[in-house]
Amino acid sequence: MKIELKEMVKEAELVLKEQFSKIDEICDSNSEKVLSAFQKFHLSEAHLGTTTGYGYSDLGRDIIEEIYAEIFKAEDALVRNQFISGSHALTVALFGLLRPGDTLLSITGKPYDTLEEVIGIRENASSLKSFGIYYDQIELKEDEFDEETILTYLKNNKVKVIEIQRSRGYSTRITVSIEQIERIVKKIKEISKDTIIMIDNCYCEFVGKKEPIEVGADIVVGSLIKNLGGGIASNGAYIVGRKDLIALCADRLTVPGEGKEVGPSLGANKLILQGLYFAPSVVTSSLKTAVLASYLLEQFGYEVSPKWNDTRSDIVQMIVFHSEEKQIKYCQGIQMGSPVDSSAIPLPWDMPGYDSKIIMASGSFTQGSSIELSCDGPIKPPYVAYMQGGLTYSYGKLGVMKAIENILE
Repeated sequence: MKIELKEMVKEAELVLKEQFSKIDEICDSNSEKVLSAFQKFHLSEAHLGTTTGYGYSDLGRDIIEEIYAEIFKAEDALVRNQFISGSHALTVALFGLLRPGDTLLSITGKPYDTLEEVIGIRENASSLKSFGIYYDQIELKEDEFDEETILTYLKNNKVKVIEIQRSRGYSTRITVSIEQIERIVKKIKEISKDTIIMIDNCYCEFVGKKEPIEVGADIVVGSLIKNLGGGIASNGAYIVGRKDLIALCADRLTVPGEGKEVGPSLGANKLILQGLYFAPSVVTSSLKTAVLASYLLEQFGYEVSPKWNDTRSDIVQMIVFHSEEKQIKYCQGIQMGSPVDSSAIPLPWDMPGYDSKIIMASGSFTQGSSIELSCDGPIKPPYVAYMQGGLTYSYGKLGVMKAIENILE
């Protein structure tokens, strides 16, 4: 079967040639964007240094934030290794922007599992709910924003923050596109111009040529161990957007009154900058890996989303197995095809922040880095695996082949 699978991959790559070419063109555009930002702010070797302690006058940290603001077309940015994860950055943003009595509204349905206790959907004594912050949600309607319900809600209720989660999380909906965000933001601002629109941009950066600030979003949040870290940044996250909102988030991350002025880089500046430099090409490799997996698995009769020729808005590939055994075996195959801990066998476990057992395969150089080839999913019907990443297309391809071999054996 291994020889037959190799031949299938060669044939698939001929079919996918045009799709790959479109992805390469987006990579060129985003690479130019990154390089121009580095050059505009005169990045030098001095910026690759580090600070300790309070982190006062960290030139590298400050230039990184100027570069991020430029790339995202934002007024300001907060890019820190003090963020543990994307979920932590989202938490900081929410607690920074909301006050007791305010309302948070999600218009993409229930957010990702790790935010449930942050918001208070699941009880936690430290949640937004425990501070008297109200929460409501509006589901997507046939993979589109439910415009009528959203606008009616805003006419009848004062909403401080609207949250839009672009990627699907552990749901089966599509990823929200930039075009969809642009349309709904325009309508929202016509009704409620003071409502802050916050975008969870995880898995979506550099997949297209535009980012959410460019189409009217007020604040955007993402992780550095996903797309923008390029597999090099060892931790961290970013928040970009309006200057006044970034100041509120910085005060919440560090200390009110000190905000962005403190926070030592502890050797992270070089890694964050190198990661960003490589990010367009790493995202390209991830997308090509996902497209190949989508094509091959559809040939074997599995339900996939997006399909190989769909326009993509994130790096995530969803595979519906309708079988617990196949879901587990595919994830275990991804682990077998990884560079680190390839002999480990991932098993479902009660992962913190989730309401069901999770299987997670990630033989990565950075723990939990989902820009490196990884695959995970909750152990419940319809038994879906969510695959993402691939630092290079060649390594991604080998990982996908190993996973397919494992479910076929």
